[in-house]
Amino acid sequence: MTRPVKCPTCGKPTLFTTENPSRPFCSERCKLIDLGDWADGKYAIPSKANVDTASEPDSEEFDQTQTRKTAATGENPKTH
Repeated sequence: MTRPVKCPTCGKPTLFTTENPSRPFCSERCKLIDLGDWADGKYAIPSKANVDTASEPDSEEFDQTQTRKTAATGENPKTH
């Protein structure tokens, strides 16, 4: 006997069986809504890694630093 489960998106009861291709969701629509929420960053998987990105220059800051170094030395950074 299969018991109903709650759809994670809308809460509607649905069967978690092989006959339901959208399981554990009640429909393809709810499945896609959930996928969109992951893509939008509404969900995140916690990580134990403590990454300090504040000390890393962003690409714009790095480009400006490289431009100043190139201007000071007269070197072409693409040849190195």
